[in-house]
Amino acid sequence: MKSIIASFFIALLLTACNGGQPEELKSPEFYFQEGESYLERGLYDNAIESWEKVRDSFYSPELTMKTELKMAETYYLAERYPEAASAYRDFIQQYPGDNRNGSATYWLAMSYYQQILTKDRDQTSTRNALNVFRRLLAEYPGERDIAEINELMAYCRNRLAAHEVYIGTFYLRTKHYQPAVDRLEAALAQYPDYPRHDRTYEALVSAYLNLNRREQAEDAFARLTNAYPDSDALKKASRKLAK
Repeated sequence: MKSIIASFFIALLLTACNGGQPEELKSPEFYFQEGESYLERGLYDNAIESWEKVRDSFYSPELTMKTELKMAETYYLAERYPEAASAYRDFIQQYPGDNRNGSATYWLAMSYYQQILTKDRDQTSTRNALNVFRRLLAEYPGERDIAEINELMAYCRNRLAAHEVYIGTFYLRTKHYQPAVDRLEAALAQYPDYPRHDRTYEALVSAYLNLNRREQAEDAFARLTNAYPDSDALKKASRKLAK
């Protein structure tokens, strides 16, 4: 009986020892394909974890480059836009001569674009997106449809214009009239194609009148009349001038 019990415990001990052995390490290629499989199923976090193993293995320069691009793509698909921007930016900086940099530049711009905030908030992402779109057109003119890029750039410029006008009208409401004039005139000069500059001119009329600069107020009204003859802002500005 004692020998049977002893044999049982020896078998149990051997089983436990075998169970405690570390899992066999898989190759970087395995983890790369595993990441691809996770990506196809929309399991973005799992895909990134697999690709981190590939990247950290330093297996080969080419596989590392492919993995870093895959990680950037997956961050974007997962709507982790700050991480996507960082990953694309790092790729471009680390591999300046790579033929995939045109695509990476586009997606870097889009990663910034997806982070654009409302007009009353910080516009750093808007400026970053606009600058990278410009670089894309200058360095990789055939990478994407030019009409698409121009449309995206116009959106960025309009958001920046709206931000400047928002700040200008805030100064106007708080009776800081010279800063209001400075912001509003800058918005007109820097973003002449902004479609809502009728409100900019209307605000300028008010700001100049409050500074007792009637001649400039009348000039702003004339510019409003010329650029937006059918705008409701004309009536409001006219009433202000008539007071």
